[in-house]
Amino acid sequence: MDARLNYFASPTAGKALKHLMSAGKAVKDSPLPAATQELVALRVSQINGCAFCIDIHTKDAAAAGETPVRLHLVAAWREAAVFTEAERAALELAEQGTRIADAAGGVGDEVWANAAKHYDTEQLTALTLLISFMNMANRLNVIAQQPGGDYQPGQFH
Repeated sequence: MDARLNYFASPTAGKALKHLMSAGKAVKDSPLPAATQELVALRVSQINGCAFCIDIHTKDAAAAGETPVRLHLVAAWREAAVFTEAERAALELAEQGTRIADAAGGVGDEVWANAAKHYDTEQLTALTLLISFMNMANRLNVIAQQPGGDYQPGQFH
């Protein structure tokens, strides 16, 4: 499978991606726990069917010490006993924030309140930015049919 576009060869994409990568680094450097960031990025990418991002976040999480069991169970996190209550709240927020079109009300107050019980304002800000960022990245890659499988951990850091 070949990608429809090579974002790295495009001057326009190069200019835009430079800023997007900078925004992504700001979120990565935020006080939101790194494990939560990878789990949320992976779940959003699973929902959106982005093989490129699933490849990245699975490999980066594993390289950072995430267990295979937790990575395999992200897609079914509700029925898995391996996630903390805080991670579950973040995953629920990620799902509702990703499936905005599926839920006429967007992110529900109960879901937001649950996340706010576990994360402070700065962490919630980072979590919201991460969910939004991942949805944008997934759309760029799905539209261009970026294939997954060749990523090396840390390649884009």
